[in-house]
Amino acid sequence: MNLIHHLNWRYATKLFDPNKKISEENLELLKEAVRLSVSSYGLQLYKILIIEDQSIRQKLREHSYDQPQITDSSQLFVFCNYNSNFCSGVEEYIDLVIETNHADSENLKNYGKSIKEDIRKMSSSERNSWSEKQCYVAMNNLLMACAELRIDSCPMEGFDSTAYNEILGLRNQGLNAAIIVPVGYRSVQDKSQFRKKVRKENRQLFELI
Repeated sequence: MNLIHHLNWRYATKLFDPNKKISEENLELLKEAVRLSVSSYGLQLYKILIIEDQSIRQKLREHSYDQPQITDSSQLFVFCNYNSNFCSGVEEYIDLVIETNHADSENLKNYGKSIKEDIRKMSSSERNSWSEKQCYVAMNNLLMACAELRIDSCPMEGFDSTAYNEILGLRNQGLNAAIIVPVGYRSVQDKSQFRKKVRKENRQLFELI
């Protein structure tokens, strides 16, 4: 199974080679992999910023514990969850389903009302937590696609989301920086690539009931 081979190859890259850049073709493949991710109800209530501008990345690095991946990678993916305008997001999705599948609009709009009611019942903290989790699901597609293309990546939670929101102007868009992923190519100086992968054994991780 090629997937297992790819997963054994990948690791959380600590040092990127700043001189190696991802091709436009491969970047489009990464974007498509993220676009095809599953999400709750299929809503995709998130937005992904792909940051190449070095001046912006330098500012973000200052709020990421000065981790070099932020500036040395080829691109920085910032997964942002929506924390407002959930109803309009649902309506946009339902309209897209109707347009794409030429489906029964009345039934789908009723389904949309049901989704909005489910979301309305959540507390504010529950909605934000649910919305953030969708980013993590989409991020996993990025990691898998990177591994298949032999592109290095490093999912990171070590950053100040409030500062990111300010620098990237996210609050005015009803967005919040949930998780970030630098992507590119490992540096020969990154000692992490030579470490053996450490994972629990199946007997510790799985239980058949």
